Amino acid sequence: MAGNRSNEEATSGLARQTREPSIHQLRLFLALAEELHFGRVAARLFISQSALSRQLRALETRLGVKLFERTSRAVVLTTAGEALLPEAHAVTAAMSGVLQRARLHARMVTGHLVVGQCGADAALPFARTALAGLRRRHPGISVEVRSLNFAGQISALNRGEVDVAFVRPPVLPGIQTMDLATEPRVACLPADDPLAAEKQITLAQLADRAVADAPPEVPRNWWDHWTINPRPDGTPVRYGPTVTDVEALLATIALGEAMMFVPASTEKLFPRAGVAYIEVVDLPLCSAALAWTPENRTRPDIAAIRECARRGIVSGRE
Repeated sequence: MAGNRSNEEATSGLARQTREPSIHQLRLFLALAEELHFGRVAARLFISQSALSRQLRALETRLGVKLFERTSRAVVLTTAGEALLPEAHAVTAAMSGVLQRARLHARMVTGHLVVGQCGADAALPFARTALAGLRRRHPGISVEVRSLNFAGQISALNRGEVDVAFVRPPVLPGIQTMDLATEPRVACLPADDPLAAEKQITLAQLADRAVADAPPEVPRNWWDHWTINPRPDGTPVRYGPTVTDVEALLATIALGEAMMFVPASTEKLFPRAGVAYIEVVDLPLCSAALAWTPENRTRPDIAAIRECARRGIVSGRE
């Protein structure tokens, strides 16, 4: 007996479910309530008039009320039809909201993005804009910023230790980049160097200064670019102590053992006792870029930060 009751209850529940109108039927009801013309509604929704009539009759059967009065000349909403209009609008609008939210979540990018930086470039406006845009547009992506030394700026990308990196070109062949900003380069000198008292200097005035060197694992073409080696007259640079990262570089300069050319923003990011930043009038500009490896280009989280960086560039130009 208990088993029979359970089966009867399940059958009754299924029957109640099948009597519920479908969203499609409610949308047909709303369309006909608006047009009050079967032919126009059928043409608008690309269905036949007979199919429209069958769906609306099925809807009336499921609801247990008559929704329209049909004559050879007109279609008129019944009192019940008028009364059900607000609820039908609310149900179809709610379903549209559900579908829209589902599509939004289906497109949402998630993951953990490791962002490399050499120095403190992630604190500069172009990087902050890109990262803020990523956080705003893709809250499902968590971001970890990892500081890199001079050798790790590119090798960390190739080894997969970081997913993208804010870098200072030039980069090794095979690395893809997006230029984000340009700025002047300045000379970073010991504070007690006689030239540190000048407002502007030239490359020629620095010809006899030793420049900090980099370890062998740092790409030589990159270090030569940043040390201006050779100088415009063909003279090779005289190198001093080897440094591995920005902090070691600044400590070496503060001790009076070497100098270096750095982006102008370094003065704000790394103010140090014993160090002076001086404008060099004939130094070319330098650039900052976002870098990634070709095999990771289509990764959704990397595509997302590239798009946010691009939006930041466009916004900055407007």
